[in-house]
Amino acid sequence: MKVEQITVFLENRSGRLAEVAALLAEAGVNIRATALADAADFGILRLIVNDTEKANQVLKAHGFTVSKTHVVAVAVPDQPGGLAQILAAIKSARLNVEYMYAFVHRRAVDATILFRFDDMDHAVASLQAAGVRLLSGEEIYSI
Repeated sequence: MKVEQITVFLENRSGRLAEVAALLAEAGVNIRATALADAADFGILRLIVNDTEKANQVLKAHGFTVSKTHVVAVAVPDQPGGLAQILAAIKSARLNVEYMYAFVHRRAVDATILFRFDDMDHAVASLQAAGVRLLSGEEIYSI
């Protein structure tokens, strides 16, 4: 139940993020979720897209440093306390969250949170054992 994510390292200069978005658009790659973090000299762009292989190829062909990693997609009740409920299960399983980002679906009961854990296999097993609903890559890519 892991979802493939593209990570792109961007120089901190004007227009680089727009360039990534334009290249993916031209290639017909649809961005499903995104997160951007910055450091002193570069940014880290994390993307969930509908075609990770094509996104990887296009961005690398244009000189971007790209890697593929996995995250866990968790369905979270879109209501007060939904996040707290998921984080309680994570705390109970003693999982270490490296980072997370989220998005809400239009006309849906659940939101989605994407988690990166230091031990992905243990996280998947622990969350499933706690009754947390994990989403497959296919479910996320087709949103």
